[in-house]
Amino acid sequence: MDSQKTSLDLKYKFWRWQIFFITWLAYVGFYFTRKSFSVAKIGMAQDNGILLTKAQMSQIEAGYLIAYALGQFILGIFGDRFGTRKIILFGLAISILSGFCMGFSCFLQSFLILWIVQGFFQASGWAPLSKNLSYWFSQKERGTIMGCWSTNYTVGGLIASPLAAVCADYFTNWQYAFFGPAYVLIIVWLLFFLLQRDKPEDVGISQTVAISQTVAISKQVGAGNIPSQANNTVGQLTLAQHEEPEEGSWQYIWNVISNPMVILLGLVYFCLKPTRYAILFWGPLYISEQLKTGMTESALITICFELGGFFGVVLSGYFSDRFFQSRRIPISVICLAVLILLVAFFDSLVALQQRWMIIAMLAGIGLFLYAPDSLLSGVAAVDFGTQKGASTAAGFINGCGSLGAILGGSLPGIISEKYGWNSLFLAFAASLGIALIILIPYWKALPDETK
Repeated sequence: MDSQKTSLDLKYKFWRWQIFFITWLAYVGFYFTRKSFSVAKIGMAQDNGILLTKAQMSQIEAGYLIAYALGQFILGIFGDRFGTRKIILFGLAISILSGFCMGFSCFLQSFLILWIVQGFFQASGWAPLSKNLSYWFSQKERGTIMGCWSTNYTVGGLIASPLAAVCADYFTNWQYAFFGPAYVLIIVWLLFFLLQRDKPEDVGISQTVAISQTVAISKQVGAGNIPSQANNTVGQLTLAQHEEPEEGSWQYIWNVISNPMVILLGLVYFCLKPTRYAILFWGPLYISEQLKTGMTESALITICFELGGFFGVVLSGYFSDRFFQSRRIPISVICLAVLILLVAFFDSLVALQQRWMIIAMLAGIGLFLYAPDSLLSGVAAVDFGTQKGASTAAGFINGCGSLGAILGGSLPGIISEKYGWNSLFLAFAASLGIALIILIPYWKALPDETK
């Protein structure tokens, strides 16, 4: 009997880290096809057979961003209704197909339609994958785990563009900026199909074993008192399940969307996201104008923003578990307070023309921006959405953030040209200030029932 229990315990531990790896890789994979168009534009602009103006390329990008925001709301709900496995496999497949079709396209209409399709199904990634993790890692360790896991979107952002560029340069054809990443994503799709499962029960691990392991692991990592559900008997858990709407039901989904904390996090994320996307989309141009640098040097300087973000993502989750009893709001508030100062004075300090200072400022902004970004869109969404509603909550919060991203991608060109770059950064600092004011009263917020 003891040997059988030990075998199940080892099986559970093995599957936990297998799920961590494959879900991390899957979200990195989404970035491969997401970044293709930004690289392909360079070759397309030199191809006489592709008659696209910069304005038309902007329209295609706008279509993508709008579809991505809409997809977050819809596919987040679908993640709870149909499960992570079905949604991710389907979303990755459509992303691959859209990527190949983009490579064969040559007209504005086809590019626009296919990139809208790509944007919509790119949104199938984050929310369902976050839900997947919630079934394998307890709330008390989730900050640390999801902090490491959330490096997927910083790593994906760092390697996807070079991958597309290498493919296009090797074959001396912009089409391979679409074809190459799509081929790589096929490999990711196959690995996900083979290695991923939604819940412990799907691999023959009972709820009782999973709960006992959660208790043991929480004690090992020094997480303090574990959630009350982990101490319940199976009978009590079954009773609790009967007392609330069924997972994936429209009633449960509505309960999640109407949760005041989920709505609040969505509003905060809407205020936070414009700054991130403005720097991602306009940072190289801004640096080039201010320092009179070329494309390569401007890009290398700007990449410090994402490098700083990598450490912000990892450290924020760990600190929220280690020092704030798995509360996500305190770290977010502290980071926002520092971030507001960095953003408000950024343009004035850039005017000093000191490269080391600009690099340090960009890394600092990335560090203190990505920290609350990952906490609010990932682990806090799962905490307050709970396992059963994690995908809906993450989808809703990220959908609100994606609406803010549309502003971050479009407003810099308008405001900077009319009022100057300093006005733009002050506007972003004000938006971050609103997010800070909203969050401060919820410093001690925790889910009513952590799962």
